[in-house]
Order: sequence, then structure tokens, then C-alpha cells
Amino acid sequence: MPFEPLVHEPAVDPGQAVEVARDVVVIPNRGVELVPNIGVIGGTRSVLVVDTGLGPRNAEKVLAFAVEHARGRRLYLTTTHFHPEHAFGAQVFADQATYLVNSAQAADLVHKGPGYLEMFRGLGAPVARNLEDVELIAPDVVYEDGYDLDLGGRVVRLGATGRAHSQGDQVVTVPDAGVLFTGDLVEAGQFAIFPWFPPYDTDVSGSRWIEVLRRLDAAGPDLVVPGHGDVSGRRILTDVREYLELLRDETWRRRDSALPEETIAAELEALVIERHPEWEGRDWIAKGVGCFCADHSGHQAAGAGETAESASA
Repeated sequence: MPFEPLVHEPAVDPGQAVEVARDVVVIPNRGVELVPNIGVIGGTRSVLVVDTGLGPRNAEKVLAFAVEHARGRRLYLTTTHFHPEHAFGAQVFADQATYLVNSAQAADLVHKGPGYLEMFRGLGAPVARNLEDVELIAPDVVYEDGYDLDLGGRVVRLGATGRAHSQGDQVVTVPDAGVLFTGDLVEAGQFAIFPWFPPYDTDVSGSRWIEVLRRLDAAGPDLVVPGHGDVSGRRILTDVREYLELLRDETWRRRDSALPEETIAAELEALVIERHPEWEGRDWIAKGVGCFCADHSGHQAAGAGETAESASA
């Protein structure tokens, strides 16, 4: 989410779709802000769409593309997390697709969706236009930890990762093709997006995020479709994890020295921009520092609790 109003149209362009594996198509975001990478995954009987684009206008284009691609096959929809450019077009699919998400994401849509809708409407006229007439609908199917979706000759795995970029993050794995859709757990060519907005939303956890990336890397995907940016090889999981580890370690080292958060953020912005001068989204660095400062406090509290428990024993 940007901090300056957008002046461009956050438009999905299905005409740019590319097949990255057999019957696995990506509508790329082309570096356009507030446009996600969107997936269309086919089996012999059904087709799964991954993410909708920002609002009904974009979702209508995605649905039209999916219907044409499906050629009579049944449609499913899932969303990697509840943020507006990923999920706020689901209403368009209501009569034509079965909508599946994990329970934590379903709760995010109910409890945080309206607030994010208002926040995003303040990000400029192009965004507000695309969010006109948004209705936040309930999913048709809600699962807990994982869901194997049989598309016919191909089983796609939906997996709740637990709290990381959001409370309800979900990855989509196409095992026979070696393709992993990560949503905003991974971005290519930009700093990790930390939706750290206290007191309104503090569910992002950098420490948990690192562990999620470690697990995803261990699964050994061949291709990674990030939330935003170019489709990449498995290495991108390591790149993002190493950035988060650097941000965590350097934040915690300075926090232990009792530096104020503003000073830590300024020092780390200079450090990580020097490491990754080509990456975009520099505003998210300070948000990441704020998140890791909170993680540090929780880490210290947990450590103190363990020490007290050991002493009492």
C-alpha cells in the first residue's frame, strides 16, 4: 500500500497473460502499483483463479479471461490474503465460481475489510474509482490449515501459513508443475510490504514471516509467483528471507542499545538501500522496523518468562 496518492490506473491487463507451466497462467502486474500477479490454474474438470485485482472493474476482466480459458470447466476462486488489490473483487465471481479461503482470512475480511476499504479509497481518485460498489462477500468454503482442491488430473494445495504478512496468509501450490503462488509473503524487486498500522492493524509479524519463508523454501518449488514483481526461481525465497533477517537482526541490535525507533529506522533505511539500491517500496522499511521493534519486545518478554520459570523451578 502506497503512502502517496496514486495518479495512474491500477488496471489488470489479461492481454499480457503468460503460461508459466502447463495450464498454469499468470496475468502479470507489469510493475504497476496496486496490481497483483493473478493466477489461472487448470485441470481437466475445473479452473482455479488466484486473486481478483482491485475492485469489481478489474475482477470483471479477470473473470472474463478465466471463463474463456476454462472453456466450460467449473470455476473456483481463492485469494492469497484479504488486502484490497488481492480480494476486493470477489463479488464479481459470486454466481460463477466457488470461493475458498482459510478461516483466518475469512475473519480478516469481516473484521478488517471495511477499514481497509476506507483507507484505500483515500489513496487517490484512480483507486477510489476502482473501489466503487465493492461488496465484501463471505467465502463459500472455509478451511482451517490446508485444502486439497482436485481440478481433475491435478490437485492444487491451498495452505494457510499462519500469521506473517497478515493473519490469514495463504499460499497456493501446484505440485505437478512445481509452481508456488505466495501473495505478498514474497515481492520481487521491492522491499517487503509491512502493513504495520498501529493501533488499527498489528497482525503482521516479521519473525513468523521468516519462519514461513524457511518452510516454503524447504518444499523446493521450481517457480515462485510473488504478490508483485516478476515470476522467479526458488532463490527469491532466500533473498526475501535474508532481507527480513537482516532487518530483524539490525533492528534488535540497535533496540538492545536503547536507540529510539526513529533513529533505528533512519539507520536501517540507509543500510538496506545501500544493499538493494534497485529495489522499490522504500517507505516499507520503516514500517518493517516498527514491526520488528514490537517483535523484539515480545521476544524479550518471552525470554524473561522462561528465565523466571527456570528460577522458580
